[in-house]
Amino acid sequence: MSEIKSICVYCGSSNGKGDEYVKGAKILGREIAKAEMRLVYGGGSAGLMGAVADAVLENGGDVTGIIPQFLVDVEGEHNGVGELIITKDMHERKWAMFEKSDAFVALPGGIGTLEELIEIMTWAQLERHKKPIIIANFDGYWNNLKALLTHMDNENFIHSTQNLNPIFVDEAKDILPAILQAGG
Repeated sequence: MSEIKSICVYCGSSNGKGDEYVKGAKILGREIAKAEMRLVYGGGSAGLMGAVADAVLENGGDVTGIIPQFLVDVEGEHNGVGELIITKDMHERKWAMFEKSDAFVALPGGIGTLEELIEIMTWAQLERHKKPIIIANFDGYWNNLKALLTHMDNENFIHSTQNLNPIFVDEAKDILPAILQAGG
């Protein structure tokens, strides 16, 4: 694995119910900036997306936002990012996020966040990449997913556990150390 220089963060475009989610996104953003890594994310300014991007920017870090044109038209993009890439659709967006990233983090989010996480895990299982995948389980947000993955594995539907090895962390401060340990 090469040196980790950029981290893709999948997360919600809303804040969710818990203050813990926004707090965690801000801590992660600050830590990414302090480590002189680049944030790659969905390009929006609302919710956890905006919180993580703003925290990186407020701490002097670099941000690449990648957003499809139809979301620019509906939600708008984050105007403060250093690099904004506007794609034609979600598929192009996800591929660009994958190519520009050395590791992946899933913060709490909705169906879109879950879909992005599952796709990147599928690519790992199919040996398309070996980049670290971290799942930020703030306040137990992803506990049901963790249980489902265990169930799928126990029922022999996960074919290659050595390739599919998402790392669940409970605290935002533990995300970067987990990435560095997995990527080393």
